[in-house]
Amino acid sequence: MDDATEPGLPAHAVTVVDVAPSQVRARLDEAMAIYVAAMDYAPSSGSQRGVHLLRHASLDSFRCRAALDGDGTMLAFGYGYTSLPGQWWHDLVHRAIGGNADEWLHNAFELSELHVLPSAQGRGLGEQVLRSLATGLRHQTMVLSTPEGENRAWRLYCRLGFVDLARKHMFPGDHRPFGVLGATLPFAPAPSAGPTS
Repeated sequence: MDDATEPGLPAHAVTVVDVAPSQVRARLDEAMAIYVAAMDYAPSSGSQRGVHLLRHASLDSFRCRAALDGDGTMLAFGYGYTSLPGQWWHDLVHRAIGGNADEWLHNAFELSELHVLPSAQGRGLGEQVLRSLATGLRHQTMVLSTPEGENRAWRLYCRLGFVDLARKHMFPGDHRPFGVLGATLPFAPAPSAGPTS
């Protein structure tokens, strides 16, 4: 999910669109195939995660964006909602953060998923989707968890101002350690492209 477009990977003809709650079911298989490929999970985890996505889409604060190519094929997607006490992720993360958890979670948009099809990574699609999701949010912060390690996703979050809230957190059902990150909203504007030589 690097924001720098690599040579030979055209970024034109990619559009970031809103996916309304009523459209989620129609795009569910496509989104879950991206999720499985990007996270390197077993295919069965896509159907399990899809159930959660459908449930999340019923939340009043649900917001979803997708990057589509010129043919309308989904290349990336992200979604989230208001993080509230009583929600599984919120409560686990509140305990993991500890002392300043309320500061970060009081008025937070929880980025539940952000994934780019592996063959489309390196084109800035993750950043486009994430910035679109954040635009106009009335929340004070955005919070997320992502697998630990030096990777495109981690570099993207750092560029956008996310900071460590908890490290090496273990979520039930996943063998990998996760970092819990948070950023204040709005994000700093994207740097404008200067003249090329």
